Amino acid sequence: MALLDRITSPAEVRKLNTAELEELSAEIRSLILEVVKNNGGHLASNLGTVELIVALYRVFEFPDDRVVWDVGHQCYTHKILSGRRKFFETLRRTGGCCGFPTPLESPEYDVSISGHAGVAISTALGFAAADSAAGRDRKTVAFLGDGALNCGISLEGLNNVRMDDGHLVVVLNDNKMSISKNVGGLSSYLNRILVNQRYSILKKRIRNFLGGMPRGNRIIRFISRAEAFAKGLILPGAVFEELGMRYLGPINGHNIEELVKTFESARNSDRPVLVHVVTQKGHGYEPAVFEPEKYHGVTPDSFRSPAAETKNVSGKEKSFSQVFGQVMLELAGKYPDLNAVVAAMAGGVGLEEFAGKHHDRFYDCGIAESHAVLFAAGLIGGGKKAVVAIYDSFMQRTLDNIYHDVCLGNVPLIMALDRGGVVEDGPTHHGIYNLSFLRALPWLTIMEPADGNMLRNMLFSALEYGRPAVIRYPKGGAGNFNPDQKAEILPFGRGRLLADGKDAVLWASGAECRTALEVRKILLEKYHLEIGVVDPVFIKPLDRELAESAGKRRIFTLEDHVVSGGLASALADAGFVVEYRFGWPDDREVPHGKVADLRKQFKLRAEDIAEKIGEILSKCV
Repeated sequence: MALLDRITSPAEVRKLNTAELEELSAEIRSLILEVVKNNGGHLASNLGTVELIVALYRVFEFPDDRVVWDVGHQCYTHKILSGRRKFFETLRRTGGCCGFPTPLESPEYDVSISGHAGVAISTALGFAAADSAAGRDRKTVAFLGDGALNCGISLEGLNNVRMDDGHLVVVLNDNKMSISKNVGGLSSYLNRILVNQRYSILKKRIRNFLGGMPRGNRIIRFISRAEAFAKGLILPGAVFEELGMRYLGPINGHNIEELVKTFESARNSDRPVLVHVVTQKGHGYEPAVFEPEKYHGVTPDSFRSPAAETKNVSGKEKSFSQVFGQVMLELAGKYPDLNAVVAAMAGGVGLEEFAGKHHDRFYDCGIAESHAVLFAAGLIGGGKKAVVAIYDSFMQRTLDNIYHDVCLGNVPLIMALDRGGVVEDGPTHHGIYNLSFLRALPWLTIMEPADGNMLRNMLFSALEYGRPAVIRYPKGGAGNFNPDQKAEILPFGRGRLLADGKDAVLWASGAECRTALEVRKILLEKYHLEIGVVDPVFIKPLDRELAESAGKRRIFTLEDHVVSGGLASALADAGFVVEYRFGWPDDREVPHGKVADLRKQFKLRAEDIAEKIGEILSKCV
């Protein structure tokens, strides 16, 4: 019987010796690889944290102690050891195990939601302060990783660590990666620490030597009082000591024995502690070690043989991200002063090739979305052109900067919002909430491309408009894209009538135009109803003239956004009556799962939409 099958609770882990913990780690690594191969998920980051989390469970008494996650996609081992071993096999399936910590799944072990970076230290400090005020003797572990320490919110939390009286332990999982490679001074600082392990070794040897001498303990105490001074001279980790934390590390994140000893020291500390752990992303699976970014987030198809992959991909439509990257290369040739800015997601947003060919015009700001937007605005203030590309759900973190630092000054920054719409990862990553805020901002233009050709036209157009612009598009196929076709400068604020119809008109934003045309076909064939289809192109400004030309025909809307704040609201605010809004609910969260399953669950497939429109129109005859 496998050791993992005998682990029914964290208490069982605390009984294991070092050899058994190593065996358990190997079994967990195999399970993660098997499940991700079947279901997809975040692979490299989880393979790199197996021993680290196993050691945490060996030392800390979860759930009496707590762990708060930063960049929660590293939590697979935690889920497996917290009584969800079998449930973990349903990872990312609709109704199954979420790929991120969520109290809805396990309020006892997942004490807070975590899908974005920078949240752990501040949240953990709050837990720790509550425990201190209540006189509870428990530890709260803030687990950081994948570049989370670079995030400004993390630094704000560190600035307040002095308020803790020993309830907080920060574990810094340093794998030198966020999703792309870590960038910036703080990352370089942590890397410098790695070459100063001699300090830890020297300190240990001196303590062992003095411990056996007469008055050795007195000498050790004297050395401890001088330790802060010594660290300032020898060890770069002094910055954490200056912030009020005891610094331990760096230590090998794949050495169970060393991890356990260090965590025991941290758990017994009467001061807040930072444990600096060095891990290898993808550890134990060679392809992920050599290509950690490729194996960061994977689908089952990622494990196909190269020959099968080449055969399958030939002729496949490009994704919106790929089209964006290709058009950015085209624009870079036309505009020598064009710059691209990202927040740690160069590959995700399709700009890897741009970064390689135009490294002097490419800026990766790390996991710091607000900084990225402000930096890009500064580039424009300095006489350059700039496009900042960030996932829609992450752009939520910089809404005030879009308002205060871009729109108020009418700064012509182009903001490409990738992953606009529902995605498999769930509530923390759905890009379905931003439009309600963005629509209210002065000067801001908002466009949504129906296909790759329109995305290309929008990027060319936005550079000509000379005003702040958001271009929002989903994950997945971009449909029609012909890079050899001359780019068109779109008439500002004008939409398109894709199909006419006497019975009603369906306004569909962005890629939902394809669904709308399918709805039209079903209604015609099954219900003998003829509806028009409108692509607004611009969510702001809305084409009122096009809306008025629809006359008295009933208006329906379809959007990959919540039903309030987006396209339907724009029409209603302009004085048009919307008969029915098709979109995601705004009164409850949309769970994780296959997008096709979610569309079925929320009746957003073409056949569901056609049925509802047919039902409404039949009552009006």
